[in-house]
Amino acid sequence: MELRLDDTTALITGGSRGIGLQIAHRLCAAGANVVLSSRRADGLAAAAATLEGLGGGVSTVVAHVGDPAAAEEAVAATVARFGSINLLVNNAGTNPYFGPMIEIDPSAMRKTYEVNQASILTFSQAAWRQGMQRHGGAILNIASIGGLGPEPGIGWYNVTKAAVIHTTRQLAYELAPSVRVNAIAPGLVKTELARGLWEGREDALGHAIPLGRLGEVDDIATAALFLLSPAASWITGQTLVVDGGTTNQPTGGVS
Repeated sequence: MELRLDDTTALITGGSRGIGLQIAHRLCAAGANVVLSSRRADGLAAAAATLEGLGGGVSTVVAHVGDPAAAEEAVAATVARFGSINLLVNNAGTNPYFGPMIEIDPSAMRKTYEVNQASILTFSQAAWRQGMQRHGGAILNIASIGGLGPEPGIGWYNVTKAAVIHTTRQLAYELAPSVRVNAIAPGLVKTELARGLWEGREDALGHAIPLGRLGEVDDIATAALFLLSPAASWITGQTLVVDGGTTNQPTGGVS
């Protein structure tokens, strides 16, 4: 099945590298115009260069997703460049703190909330106001399997990702039938953000996963293309777990 997104425009936050950039590759190759958003102009320029010639048009907009005003500006720039916004990928994420959640300082707590959780709503609001309310569309939020349960070291990060999952359900309920809203919950994927979790331990970690390896960014991007395409036209409010079977293992209990 060929999944096409011709005559659509997508805005991708955190689009200069990792999962966001690979989603951009998939969408652009499927015919979509793609606008990459990130904090640094130099990173965006390098990322955009990798998309040239794939299919759809390419543009960039510098924006800090933790700033609510940046959401309106990024969406406005998208509409100004391509005439519409049909697809929104809320991918930007951060994790400035590792350790017990009970000891996190207010600054790290606030930054993680603003980027991982609040930006999902502010960018969705901006996309709704500036086009999706009238013309429809699809929103995809990047959550995490960490949002499904407790875990050492990244507890507050996981709390924000749990909020992403519920925000996805709530927005899907509120924006239907014109806008579909779904999420992907990746397992451990080899990205720069997660490097501290997998670097130097890739083989050992991969052997503990039922499908025998860590995730690659294209594992997530392929799922994203499906959920944003017309092939998923009767799917909304769902979180697709893409984790190699990590969350589908025996608990070790007895019955």
